[in-house]
Amino acid sequence: MQRVLLFFFLVFVGFAQSQDLHTDVTETRWDMFKYDIGNVFLGMGHAYSRPLHWQGDQWADFGVTMVGTGVAYFFDDPTSEYFREIREDIPEVLRDFGFEYGSPSNNYMITGAVYLTGLAIKDEKLRRTGVLLISSASAGGLLQHFLKSAIGRARPLSGKTKDTFNPLWSGGKDFHAFPSGHAILALTNAHAIAKQFKSPWIKGGIYTLGAIPSVSRLWEGKHWLSDIVFSAVVSIFIVESIDRYLDTKYDKKYNDNSKKISWNLNFGPGQIGIVARF
Repeated sequence: MQRVLLFFFLVFVGFAQSQDLHTDVTETRWDMFKYDIGNVFLGMGHAYSRPLHWQGDQWADFGVTMVGTGVAYFFDDPTSEYFREIREDIPEVLRDFGFEYGSPSNNYMITGAVYLTGLAIKDEKLRRTGVLLISSASAGGLLQHFLKSAIGRARPLSGKTKDTFNPLWSGGKDFHAFPSGHAILALTNAHAIAKQFKSPWIKGGIYTLGAIPSVSRLWEGKHWLSDIVFSAVVSIFIVESIDRYLDTKYDKKYNDNSKKISWNLNFGPGQIGIVARF
């Protein structure tokens, strides 16, 4: 636990120091705080309302997501068996990191620290980053909590098959497999933080760290591969939709001249995954 928090403390201290400080801003911190908190909730509402405004391309992306989740579903049994078998071979530090990074309490401790640092030094870009992190994690967290209970899919460790469902809030925690809360929280953080940097190597490192909690849910027997695939796409969608909304609320942008990230589902003989092109 302490090592995880120390790691993120060092990352965010370095990130905060890289911002342009604007200490001559006349707006009070209380006014900034009220404005930012309003954007947290409005950003969540924006993300939830996006399906009502989808056009052809967006519905096509949704179709690809469903197809990708369906393909992953066919690999659920062998991937679950493989990862659970190698659990004891995984270094304890990775197992601890996978659990701690994706837990809600640690997530809000980290994202809250980012925002409060930006508020303290009156740095708009860092404040906006904190708003993006908090609103994305909150939107994803509420959505996954609703879906877990509504769908009621059995976890691998329950001893039941991947086809076992106990929907509509009638099952216990053994029926909270779909989607993965740890994966959504970790990947929303990773995607939001990676947007701050231009270097593909830094981005790749951040996404790798964000992927560890997702993979950890496989070796812990908490989730199936299809749960993780769906969670990853949902995380990217939420961050991107809220970030576009925040473009209209803050003057500071992220790396305006940097290349956009292209996300693709990749399928082939014996492989399945999500590919990011920087």
